Amino acid sequence: MHRLVALGALVALVGCSQDHNVTGLAADRAAGLNASAALTADAPGAVYALTNQASGNAVVIFDRGADGSLSWSSNVATGGTGAGSGLGSQGALALSDDGRWLFAVNAGSNDVSAFQVTASGLSLTSRVSSGGARPISLTVHGGVLYVLNAGGDGNISGFRVGTDGALSPIPGSTRALSGTNVGPAQVAFSPDGQQLVVTEKTTNRLDVYTVDGDGVASAATSTASAGGTPFGFSFGHRDELFVSEAAGSASSYVIASDGSLTVASGAVLTHQGAPCWAVVTQNGKFGYTANAQGGSISGFAIANDGSISLIDADGRTAVVGGGNIDLALSGNSRYLYQLDGDRSISGFRIEADGHLTAVGNVAALPASTVGLVAR
Repeated sequence: MHRLVALGALVALVGCSQDHNVTGLAADRAAGLNASAALTADAPGAVYALTNQASGNAVVIFDRGADGSLSWSSNVATGGTGAGSGLGSQGALALSDDGRWLFAVNAGSNDVSAFQVTASGLSLTSRVSSGGARPISLTVHGGVLYVLNAGGDGNISGFRVGTDGALSPIPGSTRALSGTNVGPAQVAFSPDGQQLVVTEKTTNRLDVYTVDGDGVASAATSTASAGGTPFGFSFGHRDELFVSEAAGSASSYVIASDGSLTVASGAVLTHQGAPCWAVVTQNGKFGYTANAQGGSISGFAIANDGSISLIDADGRTAVVGGGNIDLALSGNSRYLYQLDGDRSISGFRIEADGHLTAVGNVAALPASTVGLVAR
């Protein structure tokens, strides 16, 4: 039984692994269209970023208005320490499916923090060893959390999320990547929680792990990427997996239950430098990549068969400024947020045809900030 997966464009390795200090911010083009029924106005929510400071890590909370605008709310300490520099990853923060729990990596202290999401902000519930060194990405499905560790030989390691938010290691869940020094970038569950995917930048490979009913991952099935330097990715509602390829392209695949991958669209060029981070809208119609060297966001239309095509021929669906760092979508994908190289956050409304309309930005985040997630 096959499930559809779309892989989006990723960052050029050099573009994704560096920090960029950029001060300019340009508004993107507005489509001026009414939103479709699938992309209706959002209720208020929040956007979270991770300071990743070596002196003490923290989650920055921004309140999100129904119009997509952001305002600073508070900073909440993780109890651990960050790396103090870029992580070269996507998924440093993750929200649970029901929005009750937020999880964060502490790359400097080699652990993971869990928070309860409350009406007044965040409350720290647990902090545990990540099961390896230098955690850079994590993913959660139901009561199971997996962490991607980039230090040493690298691995993935699983945890059970308790009803009180406490994290406990799952025995036998730690698994190796395809080899050593593979340059891992992201780990994420498939929508049904039965598989995990990891991107490897250095080896140009995609690892797929099958997860059993106890939350234990199998050994990896590893497949060569259709494009160079696979980095960030996201699943859509038809199991589309939209992953970037640092060489400047995007690819889509069909994934089988045994973890094997079949190309649907291979290495579709973005025409923009270093597409790194990737998201797919909740309705599965659109994918977006943040282009670290292009200073832009590329939008893709995703067909029912998983094939992908650029919304704009030049790959510039929005122009933001160089050094893009991460992307996140609000709860029902009405709004798209980008963490910029100058450590500001730019917001956009997603129009019915996939084009983007700017809704403002917030600035003055620490220079080490990585990771972005929204609800």
